[in-house]
Parts: sequence; C-alpha cells; structure tokens
Amino acid sequence: MSRTEVPPGTGRAVRVAAGDLVRVIDVDGGQVGDVFAFRDSGDAELTEHHSAAHTRAGVDRLFPAVGEAFLTDLRRPILTLAEDTSPGEHDMLIPACDPARYKALGAPDHRSCAANLREALGEAGLSFAGPTPQPINVFMRIPVGEGGRLSWLTANSRPGDAVTLRAEMDCVVVVSACPQDLVRISDSGLSPLAIETVHNGGTRS
Repeated sequence: MSRTEVPPGTGRAVRVAAGDLVRVIDVDGGQVGDVFAFRDSGDAELTEHHSAAHTRAGVDRLFPAVGEAFLTDLRRPILTLAEDTSPGEHDMLIPACDPARYKALGAPDHRSCAANLREALGEAGLSFAGPTPQPINVFMRIPVGEGGRLSWLTANSRPGDAVTLRAEMDCVVVVSACPQDLVRISDSGLSPLAIETVHNGGTRS
C-alpha cells in the first residue's frame, strides 16, 4: 500500500492499474475533495476521462451507490465505488472551482481545483487538452430541493472517513483538496486529504 498526502488547497495525481483500490481519506473531517479520473493509455496526453453525465445515465441516479461504476465519456467503467465509510453525501452536479469562479467572488488570484488538476498532471509528466471534466465531488453536500433548487451545505464527513474506488482500467486519478473557502462547503477552513493506493498485483497495459 502507498499513501500520498494532499495538502489543503492543492492536488496530487496517482497512477493505478486495473484492480487496484484508491482510497480518498478526509484526514481531519469536513473537507470536500474533487476527484478526476482518466484512462492511462501510456501516452503523456490523456483523452478518455470520467464523465458525470454518462455516469448518471448509466446508474439512473445522481451519484453511484456502493457497487456501481463511474463511466467515461466513452461509456466504459473506469472506477467502481467499492466502499464508503462517510455519511454518504457526495456530489456530481457542481463543476470544479476555477479562476473565473473566484474572479466573480472577488478573489482573482485564489487557488482552484481546475488549476490543481493541471498542476498535478504536469508534475506527473501528463496533460489533458480538453475542458476541465466534471469532478466526483466527495464529501460535498449539494442536496436538490423543491423545484430543483440546489443548497450549498457544509461537509459533514468525520475525521478518517473515506471513499474507496476500484480501478476498472489502468488510470490516472487526481485528487484536489478543494481550496474553496469563500463559500463554506468545507467545515472550519481548509484541511488535508490523503490518497491510499492498494496495489492488487495488476499488470499495467
């Protein structure tokens, strides 16, 4: 098993083989994380990636239940939700925070999950030319109310809560400890996340 620390407001990338487990841990509790997943074909330029829209169509719900898969933009399983020790409130509707979002909030130089994604991929010698994909927002509470209205609630995950994902193909997983502190989606400021990877002896293709 390997462990990668994700400091508050930053992102990290890990490469995993099909069959490996990726556990995203809320170290101190109350911290939202943006998770991105790309098929790892061995090329530096990534293309196929997790798609929230295709996943919702595949599972007929807003977020997969344990045992259900996240799908790519080619409708192929890339990750399966294997275990969830948190209260189980996650989101796949809200896009990654980006420079335009913070400019609108009056903080144009603020860090963002969109920038964290590009930085983390660059540090791994990888890149993605397309628009920032819709992330898997773990521990993020955006309930849909009457009339379809969305509420932005503070994460209620506890210290040590974790979401475990099983890789269904060789992939690159990026986790951003969301830097959003102008809208209180994370509790009591920003805190770290951690990525634990359990290698199950898969052979990367």
